[in-house]
Amino acid sequence: MISEKDIGKKIREVRLSKGKTLEDLAKKTQFTKGYISKIENSKKGPPVSSLIRIAEALDVTISEIFGESTEPDSISVVKKDERIVIARNGTQFGYNYQALAYKYHKRRMDPYLLIRPPHHKKDICAFKHRGEEIMFVLEGKLEFCYGENKYLVEQGDCVYFDSNIEHYANNIGDTDVKTLMIIYTPENED
Repeated sequence: MISEKDIGKKIREVRLSKGKTLEDLAKKTQFTKGYISKIENSKKGPPVSSLIRIAEALDVTISEIFGESTEPDSISVVKKDERIVIARNGTQFGYNYQALAYKYHKRRMDPYLLIRPPHHKKDICAFKHRGEEIMFVLEGKLEFCYGENKYLVEQGDCVYFDSNIEHYANNIGDTDVKTLMIIYTPENED
């Protein structure tokens, strides 16, 4: 299992194995070289949307970024103490993503447990990437911003959306918001 700090090292390893420079990766992802360097040096816990863009630019799966086996499996059992934490509280984004099925190689969907602290407002940037997402609220309530629209979503509510549209969520309650996020990213068609 790969640790959070090793994700950046793995990205660098894959980038170098493909003969790509930081500048090449920056152009393809539309991130700055500095941002990618911080990710590779484990100084920045990237959101899943950034990892998806980096994996696509390197022509690998997000599974490969996590250092998963290339052996095909037909089942993935991830115990709660085996989850990979991708972005921790205290990072730029202030919430934590936990990978729930990283052991399943070449999956088409990526499920995560996403925990946002109380009164967490995300005003840094909206996320946007290829694919579709499902967000099911397990606990708490949040304001979900999608394009120009805002929705109040609470425990038991489910949102299914096209992730090509800018989106983000703000915790507007007094407790953590826990959501099950499932991200589908279609295979590259080139």
